[in-house]
Amino acid sequence: MNRLTWFLTGVFAVCALAFGLAWLLVLNSAGFSARAQPSLVETWVARRVRSSATSPDVRTRANPVSDTPEVEAAARAHWADHCAGCHANDGSGDTPMGKRTYPPAPDMRLAATQHMTDGELFYIIQNGIRFSAMPGWGSGPGHDEEDSWKLVRFIRHLPNLTADEKKEMERLNPKTPDEIKEEQEEEKFLKGEDKNEPQTSHHHH
Repeated sequence: MNRLTWFLTGVFAVCALAFGLAWLLVLNSAGFSARAQPSLVETWVARRVRSSATSPDVRTRANPVSDTPEVEAAARAHWADHCAGCHANDGSGDTPMGKRTYPPAPDMRLAATQHMTDGELFYIIQNGIRFSAMPGWGSGPGHDEEDSWKLVRFIRHLPNLTADEKKEMERLNPKTPDEIKEEQEEEKFLKGEDKNEPQTSHHHH
C-alpha cells in the first residue's frame, strides 16, 4: 500500500470510531463513564481501528527471541513487576485496576488475544492502545525491544501457566506499605520475636 492508501484507511478508521462512539452515546446515554460495559459495536470498531493501525510488515514480524527457560523466567518476573497490576499474574485481568479501566483489561488467555500475531502483540506492548489504559512501553526507561518480545513469549504461555509459576510471581509482585508491614510482622512472629511479648529482666547477684 502507498502512503495515500494508508492515510485514507486511517481517516476511515477514525471516522468509523467517532461514528460508533457517537451512536453509543445517543442510544445508551451512558456518557463517558468507565463503569459501562463496552457494547459489541464499540468493541468491533475498536478492533478494526487497532488492526488498521498496524501495518502488514509489523503483523508478520517473527519473534527474534528464542523460547528458553531463561527467557520465560525473565518474562515472568517482568510481567509480575510491571504488568500484573492491571492484567493479573495469570493474564485474566481480574484485578481492582484491570476491572475498572475502560475498556476493562481483557482475559489474555482467550482467543481474541491468542489469535493475534506475535508482531501485533509486540506492537501493542511497544506503542500502547489509544483511548484505553494500555500505555506504550517502547520508550520507557529500562525497557527495550527485547523485553517486549520476551513478554510476547510469556503471553503465549499464559493459557498453560502453572500453579508453581503463579506462586513464584506472587513473590515478585510490587507490595504496598501495608503488605510489607504485614509480612515483616509475620516474619517476626515466626521467629518468636513478638514485640508485644513482655521483656524479662535478669538480675545478677
